[in-house]
Amino acid sequence: MTNRTTIGQLQIASELADFVNNELLPKIGITQEKFWGVFESIINEFSARNTELLHDRDKLHASIDDWHRQNRGQGHDTSAYKKFLQDIGYLTDQGEDFEVSTADVDSEIATQAGPQLVVPVKNARFALNAANARWGSLYDALYGTDAIAEEGGAEKSGGYNPVRGEKVIAFARNFLDKTCPLESGSHQDAAAYAIVDGKLVVSLSDGTSSYLSNTTQLKGYLGEQTDPSNVLLVNNDLHIDIQIDRNSDIGAGDAAGVKDVVLEAAITTIQDCEDSVAAVDAEDKVEVYRNWLGLINGDLADTFLKGGQQVTRTLHKDREFNALDGSRFSLPGRSMLLVRNVGHLMRNNAIIDRNGEEIYEGIMDAVITSAIATLDLGNKNLLRNSRTGSVYIVKPKMHGTKEVEFTCELFSAIEKYLGIRSNALKVGIMDEERRTTLNLKTCIKAARERVVFINTGFLDRTGDEIHTSMEAGPMIPKTKMKGAQWIASYEDSNVDVGLACGLQGKAQIGKGMWAMPDLMAAMLEQKIGHPQAGANTAWVPSPTAAVLHAMHYHQINVFSRQDELKSRIAASVDDILQIPLLEDPASLSAEEIQHELDNNAQGILGYVVRWIDQGIGCSKVPDINNVGLMEDRATLRISSQHMANWLHHGLCTKDQVQETMERMAAVVDEQNKEDPLYEPMAPGFSDSVAFRAACELVFDGLNQPNGYTEPILHARRLEKKSQA
Repeated sequence: MTNRTTIGQLQIASELADFVNNELLPKIGITQEKFWGVFESIINEFSARNTELLHDRDKLHASIDDWHRQNRGQGHDTSAYKKFLQDIGYLTDQGEDFEVSTADVDSEIATQAGPQLVVPVKNARFALNAANARWGSLYDALYGTDAIAEEGGAEKSGGYNPVRGEKVIAFARNFLDKTCPLESGSHQDAAAYAIVDGKLVVSLSDGTSSYLSNTTQLKGYLGEQTDPSNVLLVNNDLHIDIQIDRNSDIGAGDAAGVKDVVLEAAITTIQDCEDSVAAVDAEDKVEVYRNWLGLINGDLADTFLKGGQQVTRTLHKDREFNALDGSRFSLPGRSMLLVRNVGHLMRNNAIIDRNGEEIYEGIMDAVITSAIATLDLGNKNLLRNSRTGSVYIVKPKMHGTKEVEFTCELFSAIEKYLGIRSNALKVGIMDEERRTTLNLKTCIKAARERVVFINTGFLDRTGDEIHTSMEAGPMIPKTKMKGAQWIASYEDSNVDVGLACGLQGKAQIGKGMWAMPDLMAAMLEQKIGHPQAGANTAWVPSPTAAVLHAMHYHQINVFSRQDELKSRIAASVDDILQIPLLEDPASLSAEEIQHELDNNAQGILGYVVRWIDQGIGCSKVPDINNVGLMEDRATLRISSQHMANWLHHGLCTKDQVQETMERMAAVVDEQNKEDPLYEPMAPGFSDSVAFRAACELVFDGLNQPNGYTEPILHARRLEKKSQA
């Protein structure tokens, strides 16, 4: 039973009330009476509207299901389908052109292009690592990953390998040649770096000297000009710090004494309360909010064992440099932080309202994370986040314009009641639901004074595509989804609409996650496609990946690329409405069907067992081929909906799916056998809450609201916690 504290007409879990009253409110200088009065007023004002929006989702979905049932087997008629969607208000008139008017946006979001991390704020260590990933060692990122091949004696195992080290240094010097080239010669041949008369002089191994081709790329230094310890360069508004120390292990063997090349990497980080987090009750939410408070206040710390040694991690300070005129200047030492609240769907038992109902978790997140951020707005914290006085809140899983309007009105009420200036609470719109994709222009217009972020999310978007079109027929195999016509049009449309609405220079246009954290060579080869597509940010799975992905933004000037894309023909709505149906189910062999089921089942089980049993919301999970993949609720949504779709349309049977789940449970058990906290699912399937949850996600997949996994995950996680 949850212990509760009564304040006004709210029944608040005592641990949440204690956190707010004793840890948060004294810092932000708001009385308990005012804060809880504000909170209760907002709950009373917005809860019924939230409920009505969810009812609208259900009504639209029921209408679409009926239309597909009536037209199944007749071939997909895009024009008739589009007219139907317009008739029911699912697809609306996008209106006249306009440009957003968002103001007071920090440069990291408005005018710098670079990688973005998404990290579960519930894990303090991960949250700190991400916040500190603004700068990262290129040498370390190359040496420790497959970005440098291991042939020719360049293995990375064991102690330091000088052969591998030489390849790393050569790679880094080649990077410098491409981004900050010399008038003559190469950084490969650098014997010394010095600053003379405001210019970088590079002494070369043949006795000659050279300068930067673009002398304005030199921004600062540390140490003596004639013998600097750091040379600060800039390219495409991203900084490069050449670190020099002839007495260091690496620098001693380098002709120029260079010990490292440090890149400005994770420009922004989304501290996530949602997709990567398993937070189901007040205990979990307090952990989330406490870490967000520590990040914003600047005093978050985490102590852990690493290599047998106790390590305490804290937030980095800003970085100081000497300007060429002798003055001092600083650069941000930390990633610019956004916070992702949860969506509109879920309720949470942390607070019970006057009607005896659990309140909507999205409303709770909005109030408490915004209240915490007032520390930054009022300059009451130890380390600043926003220099412009803005709070960046990413709002996921909104379906269409009315839901965006609701969010903006909620933010306005929070500003009013908490004394925050108008439009200080900025909003990020995640384009991951089909109704938002089709109505993105009006969604942006609804938030035109607040919007600072749009992005595409392939996995959630595909999950919604499958569930929305569940009755249309069986879907193509999941592995072929990325080649479907609607995906390419969706990705292009997001950029087209964002640019047409004036987001360039005011907001981020983002792309999705690289999901294979161990395959950095492939990421270096492929993820350059995101800046080439016009995205001024894209998600990466780790600080190391951020450093490597940062090189793409040196290769591509994204804002110039956006200028080029403005003149292309906008992506077609008709193409986006092409449903990825399997034209001939008989074309799939029994082996192909079983392989798809195995792959989906293994992924579902591998993720769900950690979510339910250990409360891990996002982690690297080995797939069926033992390749580590970043798994979260988005990947779970697409896998479970895909299996539910094939089961619904008879490509497989319930018995076949059950057998597959049980067989794959044993595979997942084997993959996790070295984890001392792991609880096997096989052979006692009925006793495993996690196994039952995984099966329920598939067998009851048709009935889950918009195909979301949260209702089942939360219920089963609460069941598991109650057993403990």
